[in-house]
Amino acid sequence: MDAAESKLICREKVTDATASLFADSVEVPERFTNEIQAAVVVVGEDEAHELPVIDMANLLDPKSSALETAKLGSACRNWGFFQVTNHGADEAAIQRMKESTVQFFNLPLEAKNAIAFRGENVYEGFGHHFSGPASAGKLDWAECVLLATQPIHARNMELWPTSPPTFRHALDRYSMEMMNLARRLLGFMATDLGVSREALLGAFFGGDAAGGKGQSMSFHHYPPCRHPDKVMGIAPHTDLFGLTLLLHVDDTPGLQIRRDGSWFPVKPLPGAFVVNVGDVLVVLTNGAYRSVEHRVVPSAEKSRATIATFQDACVEGMVRPLPELLNGGEAQARYKSIEKLEYRKGNVKALDEGTRFLDSLKL
Repeated sequence: MDAAESKLICREKVTDATASLFADSVEVPERFTNEIQAAVVVVGEDEAHELPVIDMANLLDPKSSALETAKLGSACRNWGFFQVTNHGADEAAIQRMKESTVQFFNLPLEAKNAIAFRGENVYEGFGHHFSGPASAGKLDWAECVLLATQPIHARNMELWPTSPPTFRHALDRYSMEMMNLARRLLGFMATDLGVSREALLGAFFGGDAAGGKGQSMSFHHYPPCRHPDKVMGIAPHTDLFGLTLLLHVDDTPGLQIRRDGSWFPVKPLPGAFVVNVGDVLVVLTNGAYRSVEHRVVPSAEKSRATIATFQDACVEGMVRPLPELLNGGEAQARYKSIEKLEYRKGNVKALDEGTRFLDSLKL
C-alpha cells in the first residue's frame, strides 16, 4: 500500500474496551451503531433466500454435466451467488481449519493482537475490518484476520498465528483445497461461457501469481449482540476479487444478499460452500456474470465465524474482458481495460467516496 492509499483506507485494532463490549453488549456505543443500514427492509425468516444449489457430483458426471453446467451458469448470471455441495474438498482439512479458527478467536485479546496488522499494511493481520471515510468512522460488529495465502512467497508468516499450534499447518492445507475447488468450478464456468478452460483458468492461475493473481483469506468472528438492529457485522459491499468461497464454521446464519431492493437472509446448507462472483470476474466475463451486494448481520444470541477465500485474477496484468469473448474485436467490450494496480487504487478511492468502482469501468 502506498502513502496515498493509506490516507484513504484505515483499520483499527481491537481494544480491551471493544473485547468487553463484545462479551456483554448491554449498550451499543455510537461508533458501532449503524441503524440506517440495519433498517433497510429485510425479508422475513420464513422467506429466507434459497440460493441455487450446484452439485459438483452432477457437474463431474457426463450424464448430468451439461444440465448442471447450465444451472451453474444461470446462478452466476442471475444471482451472483450459489451453494455448492459434494464439492470434493477434503473434509478432514476443512474440519481442522474450522477447529483452528474457533480456537484462535477464543484466545485472550493479547494473544490475538500478537498478529495485529502493522503500520500502513492494513490488508493483513488481526483487527477490525478496514473502512474508509465514507463509513463516518463506524466500526463493524466483528473481529477478523486477513492473510495472503497464495502464492507461497507472498505469505507474511509473521502474521500467521502460531496459537493454536495447529493453525498454520491447517491453513496451508486448506489453502490448497480451496485452490483446487476454485479450479473445478472455474473449469465448468468456462464451458458455460463458451471459452476455453485455458483462458479462464489462466486468468486465475497462469503465469506469475504475484502480478495481480493469487489467493487471500479473511477469518471473521461476529460476537452476539443484544441489539442486532443497531449494528452491522459487515456493511453492504461487493467482493472486489474474482471468486469467493465462503465456509461457515458454525450453523449461525447472518449473511444477507440484496435482491430486488430487499435484503434476503441466506440459510447455509450443512457441508456446503457459499460461492459468489466477484467484480473482477464480472469484467472477465464482459458482464455475463454479476456480482451482488451482500452484508452480515450479527445474531442476538449466538456467535458466528466464517472463512472467506478470495481467488483473484487478471489477464496479462490487466482487469479486462477475456479476449475469447470479444471474438477478435467483433464483439463489443462492455468494460474498460485497466491495469491491476490501478484497479486496486480505484477501489480504494471508491471506498473513500462510498461508491462502486466497477460502475466507473462500464462502457
